[in-house]
Amino acid sequence: MRTGPLSDTDRTPPKTVGAVWGLLVLNTLGSTGAKTIVPLPRSLIQMVTMGALVAAFTLALAVNLRLRVRPSAYVFLLTLLLVPSVISSADLGSGFGALFRCARLALFVGTLWLLSRWWDGGVTFVRHHIRMYFAVLGSVAVGLAVSPGAALPDLYGGRLVGALWPLTPPQIGQYAAVVIGLTVLLVLGRRTDKGSAAVVIVPSLVLLALTHTRTATLGLLIGLAAAIGSLVLTSAAARRFFAWAVLGAVVAGVGFASALRAWFLRGQSQEHFTSLTGREKVWDALLAAPRTTSEQLFGMGLGDKSFGGLPIDNSWLAVYHEQGLTGAAVVAAIMVVLAGVALLRPPSLSRACAIFLIGYCAIASYTEAGLGDASPYLLHLAVAASLLVAPAAAPPPATPEAPRRRVPRWAPRSEMT
Repeated sequence: MRTGPLSDTDRTPPKTVGAVWGLLVLNTLGSTGAKTIVPLPRSLIQMVTMGALVAAFTLALAVNLRLRVRPSAYVFLLTLLLVPSVISSADLGSGFGALFRCARLALFVGTLWLLSRWWDGGVTFVRHHIRMYFAVLGSVAVGLAVSPGAALPDLYGGRLVGALWPLTPPQIGQYAAVVIGLTVLLVLGRRTDKGSAAVVIVPSLVLLALTHTRTATLGLLIGLAAAIGSLVLTSAAARRFFAWAVLGAVVAGVGFASALRAWFLRGQSQEHFTSLTGREKVWDALLAAPRTTSEQLFGMGLGDKSFGGLPIDNSWLAVYHEQGLTGAAVVAAIMVVLAGVALLRPPSLSRACAIFLIGYCAIASYTEAGLGDASPYLLHLAVAASLLVAPAAAPPPATPEAPRRRVPRWAPRSEMT
């Protein structure tokens, strides 16, 4: 691969880049979830998602045949994460599926390397991110309109699921929260008008409320607070929004306290709520399980983020279980590097969007898995990394040469010299 200053053509991503990003989003939607209106075999879904990743890599390679890339600590650390993943999966203790997941992660990281050519600190990939996930939310809304019973099943306690594509409530909540947060920041940065933003934000808020997803809601609120706080000193619009948001939070807390509490508890008992819906039992069992030194260092191999048949629902413990302490150290380095670079950048819209995405992923990592494998969380952080790239300096304009004086052929030799 080649690195170096980019030409004007390199700085303008082709339309194919948006298609590649959409295929990466499709690949990370997953293959398990609620029952859909039209039953979709899991094998078919896996074929579609894996085919999307292969197509994404192929298209990215087609538009970047010269293999021009931007230096990126984020993608470099993701490449390092492949080392413990392959080491732990090579002994086939987790079956051939572990090696398949390693190949998927390698293809995912390779596609990000190819796309890094167009990472320039702008909001291009933020717009791609919003469009693609809003399209996913659109499919959820269509499923809700076509079959409310399938979209709000009793199996999930009446929470919103994907009736056309098998999406769980936490997934939908995550996509809605990220779309809302990024769109709000684009409005504050005057990169979109309020009417267009309302078309995106209002339905996304409705879908988020119907999922009853606490992690996504807290991630949205805390991530936005941190992002807008980074703009307060330089943006009057951010100061006004922050003031109105605080006032609205106070009014909602006083006037709708009981309704908010009921929504937050989702009908669960206080004991069930404090134990994080039973997650702590799985976490305790995972940490108490005996492991060899090799398993502690490199993990058990890439799997389906479960332990004893139950979901782990914690990114750090999932990485420790599958990629060991080495993988956990790499993931921690990713978060620290991105957060450190974001704090060192001057206030800007790009920095605020990056802070929101990093903050959201950090909060969600406590109750959701995904930081150690190809997932929406790694795509969120990839957008953050694209926003934190220092813009390449434009090449200096060429100095025009002075026109040479034309001398007639008949002129004497003295005039020619």
